[in-house]
Amino acid sequence: MNYDLNKLSTEQEKASTLGALKKLLDFISHEKKNLWLAFLAILVNASVNLFGPLLIGHAIDKYVIPGNYHGVLVISGVLLAMYICGLVASYLQTILMGGVGQRMLYTLRNAIFNKLQQLPVAFFNQNKAGDLISRVNNDTDKINTFFSQSLMQFVSNLAIMVGAGIFLLSINPELGAATIAPAALAWIFTKILSPWVKRKNAVNLKSVGGMSAEIQESLNNFKVIIAFNRRDYFRKRFDEANKENYTTSIRAGIANNIFLPVYTLLAGVAQLIVLAFGIYLISKGQFSVGLLVSYLSYVNSFYNPLRQLATLWATFQTAMAGWDRISNILSLETNLVTVGSGAVEGSDALLEFRNVHFAYPGGNEILHNISFKMQRGKTYALVGPTGGGKTTTASLIARLYDPTEGTIFLDGKDIRSYEPDERTRKIGFILQEPFLFTGTVRDNILYSNEAYQNLSNDQIEQELKKASLQGLLDIFDQGLDTPVLSSGDSTSLGQKQLIAFMRAVLRNPDILILDEATANIDTITEKLLSDILENLPESTTRVIIAHRLNTIENADEIYFVNSGEVIAAGSLDHAIDMLLQGKRVS
Repeated sequence: MNYDLNKLSTEQEKASTLGALKKLLDFISHEKKNLWLAFLAILVNASVNLFGPLLIGHAIDKYVIPGNYHGVLVISGVLLAMYICGLVASYLQTILMGGVGQRMLYTLRNAIFNKLQQLPVAFFNQNKAGDLISRVNNDTDKINTFFSQSLMQFVSNLAIMVGAGIFLLSINPELGAATIAPAALAWIFTKILSPWVKRKNAVNLKSVGGMSAEIQESLNNFKVIIAFNRRDYFRKRFDEANKENYTTSIRAGIANNIFLPVYTLLAGVAQLIVLAFGIYLISKGQFSVGLLVSYLSYVNSFYNPLRQLATLWATFQTAMAGWDRISNILSLETNLVTVGSGAVEGSDALLEFRNVHFAYPGGNEILHNISFKMQRGKTYALVGPTGGGKTTTASLIARLYDPTEGTIFLDGKDIRSYEPDERTRKIGFILQEPFLFTGTVRDNILYSNEAYQNLSNDQIEQELKKASLQGLLDIFDQGLDTPVLSSGDSTSLGQKQLIAFMRAVLRNPDILILDEATANIDTITEKLLSDILENLPESTTRVIIAHRLNTIENADEIYFVNSGEVIAAGSLDHAIDMLLQGKRVS
C-alpha cells in the first residue's frame, strides 16, 4: 500500500472545496449545538445592522426634515437598545466560536496522533517526521484560526450581505438589480480563481512542512555535522528550504490578497450607480432623501461584507488546504489488519515462512518465494551481505510488514490472525539502533510490560536476577533510577542496546530477535549477553542477525540471506564459504 502523503496530496487537490468542508463539518458534528447558538447570535447581530439604516432613513424623512426632535430621540433610543442587543449577540458569538475552535484543535490533534499510532512502519518510512509534525501543529492551527476567528465573521458577513440585498431589491427592484449586478462579476471572479488560491496555499503549507523536516533532520544529526565540519552543507540545505518557503509564502500572499482590490473596485462602481440612479429618481419624485441615505447605507452593508469576505475567503482556502493535508492522514488505514484465525491451514513449526514474497512500496522485490521453518527452543542465525534482506526477514517475523505474497505462520496460526497485544507478547525484537524514551532505565525496561508496572524497584531487581539480567543493570551507576534522554546524550549506544535487551527479555517472548544487538558493546559485556541468552527458557527461539562470527557460532541452524533467497547454510564453515564464494547483493 502506498502511504506517500505527497502523492496523496496531489490526488486530494482534485477534490472539491465543498466536499472538503462537508467532511470537516462532519468531523465536528458534536459541536452542532454551539454552532447553532452562534448562528442564532449572528442572525440577531445581522438583524440589528440591517434594520438600523431603515430606521435612520425613516427618521430623516419623518422627523429630521420636519424638525420633530422628539421623534428623533425616540428613534435614537430604539437604535441604542438594538445596538446593545447586537453587542451582546456579538460577544456571545465570539465566546461560543472561540470554544468551538479550541475544542476542535484539541480533537483534531488527538485524532491525527491516534491515527499515527495505528499506521504501520511503512508509513513512517515514506514520510518525513518534520512534515508530520507540521501537519499536527501548523495545519491544525490554520483550521483553528478559521473556525475560532473567521468562520462566524464569514457567516455574519454573508447574512448581512444577503439581508442587505433583500432590502435593496424590496425598496426599489430596478435600482436594486443595478446595484447588485457588480456582485455577480465578483462571484464569477471568485469561482474562477478559488482553486488557484487553494493550490497556492497548499504548496505553501507543503513547503512549511518541508522546512520543518529539514530543521528536524539537521538537529537530529547535529553531532555528525560537527564531526565532519559540514555546517556549510546543512546551512545550504536549510537555505534552499527557507527560500522555497519564502517564495511559496509570497505567492500564497499574492493569491490571498487578489480578491480585495477587485471587490473594492466593484463596490465603488455600485455606489456610483446608486448615486446616479438615486438622484435621477429623486428628481422624478420617486425617491426621498432619507430613502437614498438608507439605500447608500444598504449598499455599504452589501459591499463592505463582500470586501471582508474577500479576506476571509483566502483564510478559508488556507484552512481547507490544511484540512486536505490532515484528512490525507485521517483517511489512511493500516494494511496490517487482523484476519480470521481459521482462514488458512496451520503449521507444525513455531514459525514458518511459506512461499513468501516481499517488496517495499515502489521498489524491487527483496524476498522471492521464501520457505523455511524455525522450531521452538532453537537458535537461528541470519547471515549475508549488507542489504541482502536479513533485517527485512526479521521485520516480517515481527510483523512490522506483511508479505506481498505468501503466508507466515506463528505457533501454527497465520501471524495475521493474532491481535497486536498477543503477537508482541510472543515476539521480542531488539533493534540495531533501539529507541529509548525520556525517563529512567526503569521506565524504559518496563515499557509496554503491564505485568511489572506496579512492582517496586526491589521487586523488579529480583525479577532481573531471575532472568540473569542483574549484571546488565549493574553497568548503570544509579541502577533503575539512571536518567535516560531520548536524544541519547545521557547513554551510549551500547547502553541503549543493553536497556533494549533487558526490555525484551523481561517480556519472556517465544521468539527473541536480535538485529546486530551486540554491535556496539565491548567483549566482556557481549560475553555476559551470551550467557543470558544461554539461560533463557528452553522454549525460547532465538533469531540472531550478526556479522561477528563468534556471535553465531553456537547457532543450531544458519540461514544465508541474499539476492531474494533464504538458504539453509548448515554449518558455520559452510556459511563462511558461501560468503567468500562471491555472493553479491543483487
